[in-house]
Amino acid sequence: MEGNLHSMTNLFNQLGLPSEPADIEAFIVAHRPLAEGLKLHEAPFWTTSQASLLREQVLEDADWVGIIDQLDSRLRQTKTDGRGHDF
Repeated sequence: MEGNLHSMTNLFNQLGLPSEPADIEAFIVAHRPLAEGLKLHEAPFWTTSQASLLREQVLEDADWVGIIDQLDSRLRQTKTDGRGHDF
């Protein structure tokens, strides 16, 4: 079984978003938590092309799925320890 082929930085680059670690963390904090039952690609903050990319990669079970799942999980978390770290 292969590990993740892509990183969160690569995913954010693919989505056309700022991809420095601080940018990624700020994006996640600003957009979480996702509403229960809402699929990641249905979130209102994506552009049409971003949503399509996420949806297609998941439907195709492409090699991006692992990192997309990680993003989905992080966007569903609700608590941090005050320093921006999830628990």
